Amino acid sequence: MKKLSSILAVGGLFVLSTNTVNAMATAATMFQDAPAEAEKGFTQVLKEMFIQGGAGFMGIVLLCLILGLAVAIERIIYLNMATTNTGKLKQQVEDALASGGVEAAKEVCRNTKGPVASIYYQGLDRAGESVESAEKAVVAYGGVQMGQLEKNVSWLSLFIAIAPMLGFMGTVIGMIQAFQKISAVGNLSASLIAGDIQVALLTTVFGLITAIILQIFYNYIIAKIDSIVNDMEDSSIVLIDMLVDHKK
Repeated sequence: MKKLSSILAVGGLFVLSTNTVNAMATAATMFQDAPAEAEKGFTQVLKEMFIQGGAGFMGIVLLCLILGLAVAIERIIYLNMATTNTGKLKQQVEDALASGGVEAAKEVCRNTKGPVASIYYQGLDRAGESVESAEKAVVAYGGVQMGQLEKNVSWLSLFIAIAPMLGFMGTVIGMIQAFQKISAVGNLSASLIAGDIQVALLTTVFGLITAIILQIFYNYIIAKIDSIVNDMEDSSIVLIDMLVDHKK
């Protein structure tokens, strides 16, 4: 009995030492491979993941990102150029009205860029008829300027909605292919379906990344448009008050 216990103890120690050696060898291999993985840059890893995801859906998602960024950059440039110092413009128009009349104020607006100056010009152009006509012109042209500010923003929201959908569609198709392989082979093997599942998940990841990036630009653009529209509304009220005072 003691001999049997000794044999079992020796066997257990042998198995334990073998497992320990294997674990140490695995850890050493991981530490050796770690620098090689660390040497890869972010762009290289991203490129490899993009290729693994497949050119079909990944290419469409990339196209959504490129087109969305193009629209966002164009809108940001336009909105920044449309932003004016409304306080300075109000003062200049008021001084011009007091010194040179409506024509001098219109000249100030002609030399100033932005929707606020355009609204001022339209209101001043109808000031000779009546204050009510000037107010209607300001309201009407304000709607036109809002349309110019919001131009192409709907395309940006479309790309934000489409990109995750395309990613999810790639995921569904990848899972369908994985289950087709399982039904064809007849047994469940992780190595058999791992590639299809990886492709499926990568398309979802890239679709979500695209939507997140474009959503940040979209929120900035909407906030910028709201700021300009508020300036337009405040400036319109100030213009009507100035015309009323000028008529007296």
